Amino acid sequence: MQDAAVDGEERDPGYVDLGFARVDTDRLSRTGDPEVVYAAGKTPEEVVAIVGTLRAAAPHRPALVTRADPATVAAVRSRWPDARVEATTVVVGDLPPARGLVAVVSAGTSDAAVATEAATTVRVFGADVVRVVDVGVAGLHRVLDARPVLQDADIVVVVAGMEGALPSVIGGLVGTPVVAVPTSVGYGASFGGLSALLGMLNSCAAGVVVCNIDNGFGAGVFAARVARSIHAGGSGVGEPR
Repeated sequence: MQDAAVDGEERDPGYVDLGFARVDTDRLSRTGDPEVVYAAGKTPEEVVAIVGTLRAAAPHRPALVTRADPATVAAVRSRWPDARVEATTVVVGDLPPARGLVAVVSAGTSDAAVATEAATTVRVFGADVVRVVDVGVAGLHRVLDARPVLQDADIVVVVAGMEGALPSVIGGLVGTPVVAVPTSVGYGASFGGLSALLGMLNSCAAGVVVCNIDNGFGAGVFAARVARSIHAGGSGVGEPR
């Protein structure tokens, strides 16, 4: 059994125990990524305490808060007035240098919240982002006009509800890798996004992978890692391998 102390110094456990949470402060050394706080189910005070711990452990890295309700947004902005707020996501700290480009495409304006979560995550995780909005399959001429933007990106995140057809369309238009994100937008038979999820999983277009329903964060992390790797060969945000 190893001693907790080495040469008289306590071993760093890689987390900070706040009582209600054990905050991971070692993620940087493992993955190179910033830490993220999933705010749903947490009180505003808990979110502020966790973000404060993360900022103290890595002041040169941003901290991202996702799924923040208005009370949590207000609490974070009260503690850090310079925090950036994009819908339900909040960024505390300076953004890293951008490497690579991710296009985040949304089928309709009702998909905007999930697309915004994806786009903000991409930027916090170290890649640049371009948004293409409201280009769903009900008007295909709109997405055709956006084709040059999609071709220039390293990877495309496509967010769509209803029947979830847009990722298949884009996957057939360009050779860029596509990450599809189904949303819970739609009428009764959409089953809270299940119809879009199954449609995307059954895409006839090659090069399309699928995230969970409304998981803009997961798509953003994956896309940013791909874009960073293409352009800098690095695993860290703003740092070489």
